[in-house]
Amino acid sequence: MVSSNARFGGCVIVAVLGLALVVGLAVGGFAWVARQWQPDPVPGQQRCVATAGAAKTAITLEQAHYASIIAGVAVKRGLPPRAASIALATAYQETGIRNLDYGDRDSVGLFQQRPSQDWGTEEELMDPYYATNEFYDALVKVAGWKSGDINDIAQSVQRSGHPEAYRDHVADARVLASTLTGQSAAGFTCLDRTAADGEAKRLARALTMTFGSAAKANRDADVLAITADSTKLAWAYGHFAVANSAQYGVIKVVVGDREWRTNSMTLPPWLDAETPSKAKQVTITVR
Repeated sequence: MVSSNARFGGCVIVAVLGLALVVGLAVGGFAWVARQWQPDPVPGQQRCVATAGAAKTAITLEQAHYASIIAGVAVKRGLPPRAASIALATAYQETGIRNLDYGDRDSVGLFQQRPSQDWGTEEELMDPYYATNEFYDALVKVAGWKSGDINDIAQSVQRSGHPEAYRDHVADARVLASTLTGQSAAGFTCLDRTAADGEAKRLARALTMTFGSAAKANRDADVLAITADSTKLAWAYGHFAVANSAQYGVIKVVVGDREWRTNSMTLPPWLDAETPSKAKQVTITVR
């Protein structure tokens, strides 16, 4: 015969398990809804949006600046877009694609590389170009990096205490890599309200530093003109200019027959160019 205390204890256990299940479903449901729904940005909110096929991701102007360097250096080195995807997923996880002068122990820079682990001096690692090249130097030494799991490849380079964390950023990193390396045409746009001064000379220097001599621009006052070796390179240069509109006061970019113009209130689309040029021709205008 089962005692009343035993029956009561069993009921309590069932009730507790039932409550836990309900809470679990509620929390899981809320998390799923949160992932599916994202509020529209308020009018005039500064941001950049990358679109590759049906996928898209939004980042800040600061993130766009550094992401364009990470992707551009991969192009300069002749690495496939996958290399940029791996690097961007890593930078997402380590710093949110920001150039931090602090971190765990002596970690600094975009990838939180450590001077004590022979990545370079602190000053060198705070240079995004140096840090990015160091990352790619290590990446290409990893066996199977061109086809292996992106999270695992990133972990092989970084040896993080959170070995699965890079996986959360792979999808966004791929979209950024596809646009910023020029694989996805007319796929990168920014809403920039900084009204930065036009810096044509500095922009020309940045293009050459990022992509190499192939991106050397002819400069006429506030206009840069580049003839790329391919349409993909042309889009890489054009997207770089858009991504750095807040850095150099870019107000207009024309790539072939497509045109982007800055707008202070809405995210500007790429439209048919008023004055189309050849497919490999890039024209950048600053304030």
